[in-house]
Amino acid sequence: MNNEEPALKRAVQPTLKLGSFEGPLDLLLHLIREAKMDIYDIKIATITSQYMDYLHQMKANRLEIAGEYFVMAATLMRIKSQLLLPQAPALEEEHEEPPADPRQELVDQLLEYQRYQKAADHLKDKEGIRQQEYTRPAMRVPAGMVTNKVAPGVTLDQLQAAFNQVLRRHRYNRPVVETVAAEKVSVAEEMTAVLKKVQAAPTRFVDLLDSAPTKDQLVTTFLAILELAKHQAIHIDQAGLFAPIILTEGIKSEEYRTNEHRPD
Repeated sequence: MNNEEPALKRAVQPTLKLGSFEGPLDLLLHLIREAKMDIYDIKIATITSQYMDYLHQMKANRLEIAGEYFVMAATLMRIKSQLLLPQAPALEEEHEEPPADPRQELVDQLLEYQRYQKAADHLKDKEGIRQQEYTRPAMRVPAGMVTNKVAPGVTLDQLQAAFNQVLRRHRYNRPVVETVAAEKVSVAEEMTAVLKKVQAAPTRFVDLLDSAPTKDQLVTTFLAILELAKHQAIHIDQAGLFAPIILTEGIKSEEYRTNEHRPD
């Protein structure tokens, strides 16, 4: 019974868990900062002593020690022994480079680990900021809001909107001083000119209007297009959403030309 009591006490004894260090390099950086040492000039004897004390403390508290901690302990002992060895005196005639500092490799590892640590802290701060934001969940676009292709043909409202855009552009491009002259082109004459261009090749709506020199000419050309479309002498179409409006020859273009040149 008495032999079971110590075992029972060990079983219920709290185990200290060390969660502040993520590895031997993290522990070394902590010891260097606590001792206020320069990372480029580490006092190996002091750091080695503190490091070994820490390992003994972990063993005393029945904590499992990862193998990498023992590897670092061996590295510190090796560097310490190299620094304690007497250096051979250098001859005056010899101009050899000074021996490499045995601490340099450890310093390089600590500096690289420190850079990764700062990057991880930065990402952690960004994560904290992001957790304070609320993002609307993804949702489907409402049906009918966006279509892959518009319906065949062009409505009058779409044609009117395109004409208004040309008018605004024409207003910005107008010269400050211009000569006012009487309009010499009628709607009928403009209809003939537009039909001739469209029969030669499909033409963009804006190209026909951009060729008009004045606002009155713009209106005349627009009325001519509407009149030709009403008689089906031209066909107005748009291939897709935001695509240019194209004017092509209509199914009654030849009939219109015949009636146009027929004597009254």
